[in-house]
Order: sequence, then structure tokens, then C-alpha cells
Amino acid sequence: MTIYFYKVWQPYGCFSNFSPHGIEIAGTYWPTVEHYYQGQKFVGSPDASIIPLIHGAATPEIAAALGRCHTRRLRLDWELVKTQVMRVAVLKKFITHPEIKEVLLMTGDEILMEDSPTDYFWGGGADHTGENHLGKILMSVRTEIRTLSNKNSVVQNYRNSE
Repeated sequence: MTIYFYKVWQPYGCFSNFSPHGIEIAGTYWPTVEHYYQGQKFVGSPDASIIPLIHGAATPEIAAALGRCHTRRLRLDWELVKTQVMRVAVLKKFITHPEIKEVLLMTGDEILMEDSPTDYFWGGGADHTGENHLGKILMSVRTEIRTLSNKNSVVQNYRNSE
């Protein structure tokens, strides 16, 4: 069974980049993954001055709008790094917030799909034929967290047996 997510207030809304789960990366706190992701588009670009505005945006919707402005120039390597930037942020979000880490782990091995009707890159699009990169990142993060948890359990059990 596929688990669909999209809006923050819907079931599995914590999987959305707009969910109110802040992250700290490289010593900077970002209110949401969306804030971080949109800001990273401009690192080292001629329009890097927009980053503090994105960082300080009152909502993730405003951060997204600022980051999607087509008159600004993105960093030159953006297309090459954007999925890795997203993965770093999503992993940080779920290892930082135990309550949503548990929600992610409780999905077992189900397919996760962002149910965006318009986004065929990050989501499934209107007909669910999109690339679903956000869902794939979440499933990868779920596997990584599960693996890390299992390794930590083994180490803890070893220490307890000494």
C-alpha cells in the first residue's frame, strides 16, 4: 500500500517540508526544511543576498515563494546538488524530532509518495506518474534511521552484557 502525504494538517503531514519541525545545519537554525532548501538554492550565487530573507520568512509558503522567484539566479550547480541538499535536510529533521521519527519508522516498508497534484519531480503529480523524489528520500532516510537504530541497539546490548 502506498502512503500519500502532502498538506501539513493531513495524515502524515509531518513528511511535508512545510511541517513546523526546525533543523540546525552548519550552526544555523532553519524553521522548516522548506526554508533551508529554498535558501540553499542561492549559496554562492550573485543573488545570495536573498538567503537571509528566506531564512527569516514568517512561513514556509513565503520562503518557497522567495526561492521560486524566476528573476533570481540560482547557484550554478543547483540541478546537480538539489536532491542531496534535500536529503541532508530531511535526515536532519527526522533525527532531530523523535516524535516524527517514530511516525516515519511506523510506515514499515510502505511506499511513500508526495501527493502533489502539480509537482512531477518531488511528488507524484496529478496522475501519480511523477518521479517522487521526496518520497524516495523519505524511504531512504527511513532505512538509514532503522539501520542506525539497529546498530545502536547492538552496541547497547554489548555494553549491557559486560
